[in-house]
Amino acid sequence: MKKAIVLCPIMLLLCASPLLMANGLNLNGLGARAISMGGAFVGLADDYSAIFWNPAGIASFDKNMLGFSGDLIMPTATYELTFGGSTFIDAEAKSKMYPSGIAAYYHPLTEKLVVGIGVYTPSGIGAEWNGSDFFVSALSPLQSQAYNNKSFLGIVTISPVAAYKVSDMISVGASLNINYGFFNLSRWAGGALLELPMPPYALPIDFGQYKEDSTGWGFGATLGVLVKPSDMFSLGLTFRTPTKISMSGEASISNFSALGYPGESEFDREVTYPMWLAGGVSLHPIENLTFTLDAQYTNWAKLDQLETEFTDSIWQVAMAGTAADVMELKWSDCVQIRFGAEYLLNKLAFRAGYYYDPGPAPDETMNVLIPNYDFNGVTFGVGYRLNGLHIDAMLEYLMAKERNVDVNDPENEQPGIYNMSIITPGISVSYRW
Repeated sequence: MKKAIVLCPIMLLLCASPLLMANGLNLNGLGARAISMGGAFVGLADDYSAIFWNPAGIASFDKNMLGFSGDLIMPTATYELTFGGSTFIDAEAKSKMYPSGIAAYYHPLTEKLVVGIGVYTPSGIGAEWNGSDFFVSALSPLQSQAYNNKSFLGIVTISPVAAYKVSDMISVGASLNINYGFFNLSRWAGGALLELPMPPYALPIDFGQYKEDSTGWGFGATLGVLVKPSDMFSLGLTFRTPTKISMSGEASISNFSALGYPGESEFDREVTYPMWLAGGVSLHPIENLTFTLDAQYTNWAKLDQLETEFTDSIWQVAMAGTAADVMELKWSDCVQIRFGAEYLLNKLAFRAGYYYDPGPAPDETMNVLIPNYDFNGVTFGVGYRLNGLHIDAMLEYLMAKERNVDVNDPENEQPGIYNMSIITPGISVSYRW
């Protein structure tokens, strides 16, 4: 063998895929009532989900409160690769349901001070594709068979919280966010072409299945302010700090050991959960009608690139030699615009909302396992109130703008035509006493 192994370009993606929180991966809200109002809840924040939207709203609770919500995220995605008049890949993701939710308890200590604790999932989704749909010999001559092609990621947050009513008009609140992150990935590991001094002069090598599992912890905080000049108007502001999640795990490449290399390596990776800043307004033009409006900014540009540190020395050399230990994201900051409405009719509530959620990733970093889209979301919901018992149900539908990533641009990691829609039903129950 005259030359060292030359890794396929796809290894740049496969071995550096980290825990990413992005449009299409982040949950677009928590709590059935809040989501059914389009997630425009920062300026209202008057139920148990306030710990996520604006902890200052908790200061208005004059009774003990316990609430929980469960949602099922059901994405549908397709991917098509066509060039030269021929379609090489026409794939549809496997049907999956990803659970999410929030649970919280609050206890007033005085007329002005309320404390509590919540557990929720601010981010969590995944994708799974039939490996055979992506096994095209003309595109991947080094691949000898179909491999698993899936991802699953998420964050679970535990938050102790306190809120204080500064005056009848102003409330403030803060929570400590203890974040537990996890990420699983399975894909083809790429291949190599070994040059030989005699016929056949070149020998294709398939590295096999790449798998990665990692978990980690990080800490942050959420700060909120709620101003209510009158019963007809309130204004909220929420700041969630960036959080570094230190991930650790193990990666494996199935055919590495047959080539005389270690088949597994532990690794470490730091991922920054980005800063979130949101402002909201709530209007009550008549007694039983509420309108809400939010603008929510996410500092996605903080995730410019992510580095992976492999423990095994051979893996370090192999990955560094192909830049597979650094993943360039090139993301941009984004602002979501959200609208919501609620109308109360006796013990019933009727709700609707809309929001626009732009994706941070450019065409260069778009791929089927961690996709990014511009979403238009519509939401609907109903609620029932009986004394201290509140039962709410919601339905959320996200429509993605089709992404056509140019196959003729060599900078694009995975060109093709992408489509996605997401349906999320949910229900919540809360009780005050």
